[in-house]
Amino acid sequence: MFANNELKNLLQEINEVARTSGSIIRKYFHTTPYDVDIKNDKSPVTTADLAANEFIEQQLSILAPDVPRISEESDSTSFEIRKHWDTFWLIDPLDGTREFIKNRPDFTVNIALIHHNQSVLGSIYLPIRDQLYYATAGDHAHRRDQENTPIVINVVPRTNLKPRICGSRSHPSKLMQKFLSNVGEHELLARGSSIKSCLVADGSADIYPRFGPTWEWDTAASQCIIEQAGGHLTDLDMHALTYNKESLLNPSFLAFANSNADWKSHITV
Repeated sequence: MFANNELKNLLQEINEVARTSGSIIRKYFHTTPYDVDIKNDKSPVTTADLAANEFIEQQLSILAPDVPRISEESDSTSFEIRKHWDTFWLIDPLDGTREFIKNRPDFTVNIALIHHNQSVLGSIYLPIRDQLYYATAGDHAHRRDQENTPIVINVVPRTNLKPRICGSRSHPSKLMQKFLSNVGEHELLARGSSIKSCLVADGSADIYPRFGPTWEWDTAASQCIIEQAGGHLTDLDMHALTYNKESLLNPSFLAFANSNADWKSHITV
């Protein structure tokens, strides 16, 4: 495993990989024609996803040649092999492909490093907004807007205020509607991809509940960033998500700022 100072140095390299991957994706957004295919899980994949994935995997093989990788857009590795991995990369080269296809800016590049089933490094880049969120275990979470100086970000555990709730544009659900109804008066922030978790991490939102299937690469980078910003990303029983399970599917989860808020009481399943 990397020492803390090595993780910080590695994060700088990974942030540049994420930013360059974003520039690859931007070439396809609104301009370069691209193909769209449907994968076995019914989710779309585009030429932009594959181009970004190829670049990320190439760069990671140079930066850390001995560390294995799992990516949404690469061939899967059997659990019999990966259950022996202590450390590995978890990648979503274009999180929010449906938003990308609809010409909406709510998509990201997600790169995470997993060690002993925990996310210890996370980098999330928003190509159209040119924003970068990042963190390593044991250090502060940061956000960098365009070329500005990075700022430390923290969740804001508000109480007795109308909650700001992030919801998915592309994945509505009856459980989400029940949750919102149970919460009562609220402000709904409709976004796509891991941007929703980033808004919790930087204090712009109070909670992002996700009812329904996601994959480990959808949350791994967010997990590190939210936790280092003082927040939480848990299953519905309030246990932190873990990684490299036999099934790479996540349970339904909550990304939230205030651990004293009784969010669980609003869940109707």
